[in-house]
Amino acid sequence: MYLYGASGHCKVIIDIITASEEFEIQGIMDDNPRIATLFDIPVFNTSTFETLSDKSFIIAVGNNTIRKKIVEKVGGIYITAIHPRAVVSPFTNIDEGTVVMAGAIVNADAIIGKHCIINTAAVIEHDCILGNYVHVSPNAALGGAVEIAEGTHIGIGATVIQGIKIGKWATIGAGTVIINDIPDYAVVVGNPGKILKYHTKHE
Repeated sequence: MYLYGASGHCKVIIDIITASEEFEIQGIMDDNPRIATLFDIPVFNTSTFETLSDKSFIIAVGNNTIRKKIVEKVGGIYITAIHPRAVVSPFTNIDEGTVVMAGAIVNADAIIGKHCIINTAAVIEHDCILGNYVHVSPNAALGGAVEIAEGTHIGIGATVIQGIKIGKWATIGAGTVIINDIPDYAVVVGNPGKILKYHTKHE
């Protein structure tokens, strides 16, 4: 398998893959020609390969918008990586390309979309539904039956109470407490969370 993107986020995914021992990383692809290796894994320029559609990948990029653009551009066969020190209920559904990091908890009947990031020590409670390209940051907690639409970023240490619906491509700031539904593209901060502004496009 390959990783696409030689960023800091890639380092954490390498840790997941190494700890799980389920896959072997054959290389990392990146557009920066100055990066030759990362943790002794060779880094190839994407132009090295005539086609990527037959390669198995994880997109190792933390930015939700960029991750989506790469998926749409590259194609490929996407795998899911779960750290062995994550706690994941057998009654969950985690889709392709998603990564679950050490200490994360994903409880029963949660549905996690494609190319999501469930970061270190994040908690996804029962019956949550996460759309594609969602990023739940370290120590963030989602109560039961929370729904989060495509591309939304939940910041470090944020709390979302049970039953809340958050729209697509929203940003929930670090430490924010969400007690009301949030519309598409909103940027929300504070306790309780208040809408600061709206994104005009995927940012």
